Amino acid sequence: MNESELFDQNPEVVSGALVFKGTRVPVDVLFESLLGGSTLDEILEDFPSIGRDRAEAAIRLAQQSLHRDAA
Repeated sequence: MNESELFDQNPEVVSGALVFKGTRVPVDVLFESLLGGSTLDEILEDFPSIGRDRAEAAIRLAQQSLHRDAA
């Protein structure tokens, strides 16, 4: 999945925050929750609309971005 398939940004949805497409869940929730020590299963239990496939794809995109920036 690429960014346009995963994410959406609209000034009228969650104050323009980057959200998982088709939801009102900000992408930041995933990474802030992981940083805070939550497991992916716990996050998906709290935000089931994200879905495991999309959460894992978002993590992979972030990882790829870090590798590109480091190169």
